[in-house]
Amino acid sequence: MLLLELVTEMDKFCASERFDYLQGLVTEFQDTDSEEAKEQILANLANFSYDPRNMEALQMLQVTELFLDMLTEENENFVEFGIGGLCNISMDRECCEQIVKSGGITLVIGCLSSHRDETVLSAITALMNLTMAAPHCKTTDSAVVQCMLRFSQTQNPRLSNLATVFLQDYCSQEQVDKARDLMQGHSQSAVGIPLPKD
Repeated sequence: MLLLELVTEMDKFCASERFDYLQGLVTEFQDTDSEEAKEQILANLANFSYDPRNMEALQMLQVTELFLDMLTEENENFVEFGIGGLCNISMDRECCEQIVKSGGITLVIGCLSSHRDETVLSAITALMNLTMAAPHCKTTDSAVVQCMLRFSQTQNPRLSNLATVFLQDYCSQEQVDKARDLMQGHSQSAVGIPLPKD
């Protein structure tokens, strides 16, 4: 409820007020020692990253880098909110390019090994978005395609459907066939990426 109220309140802000508000969140994130407060701030920043009106301010405040930094944290909530933010912010082409330039594709791919459905779903969607700014070979290498094949077989319909869309829309039939061949006899250990818990 509090998050919805913040998002609704942001609608009233002009560009400079948006920047000031977002800058306050980033500063608070940097200054606080409370993990709970950091989680709430990250969740807010991830939600604000969905709104194109916030992109310029988020870029100036280097929020993309903040989200990328969260992907290597041990706190699974930090990772979930970081990849959620990247998923949202990667809809913007400039932000996409920044993620690619910062080596973010490898970090996003690493999130595919999470046991949290939301983290994995955000990682898959971010990879789809990143395909706009990166060579296809980086976002659809064999390990990723094998992972998507495994996800497409899971009982979780959200994960299965999104992985299927990834395979159909972002991979060639040759890539899929090659990944299937590589997986023969290794169905549960392909690329060492476990399925999220259903």
